[in-house]
Amino acid sequence: MPASDRLGVDLHLADQELMAAKRTAVEPAGLTVPQYAALFVLAENAGISGAALARACQVTPQAMAVLLKLLTERGLVERAPHRWHRNVLETRLTDRGRAALELADDRAAAVEQALSDEFAPAEREQLRRLLARATDALRRAADALD
Repeated sequence: MPASDRLGVDLHLADQELMAAKRTAVEPAGLTVPQYAALFVLAENAGISGAALARACQVTPQAMAVLLKLLTERGLVERAPHRWHRNVLETRLTDRGRAALELADDRAAAVEQALSDEFAPAEREQLRRLLARATDALRRAADALD
């Protein structure tokens, strides 16, 4: 299959451009895109465990442990044992983390808005449906390889 016929190339290019734009957006807040994603999820899920946060951010628990250690050292999150499950650490944003998230999210939302503005409402919905179909097709293809 020639490269010009591979939709994965187009998906990859779009994803790379989105990540580059988000990197530029969150950098003034002193964050990386994965750090921003973690803070974004934490803002809506105070007290979430590291394992649950890893699932929500689609990274391994090991990668999230490293990320949380860094965020904790920088004073952006705080972790404390769950009051009933002492082996579970609850994670919460600090005021400093909330301020960094607010700056980063304002800029990241502008990137998302610029993308959204390229499409009419019906086109956005169509794009979402097409991407959902692509995701389903890719899952089926991966399952067929197992």
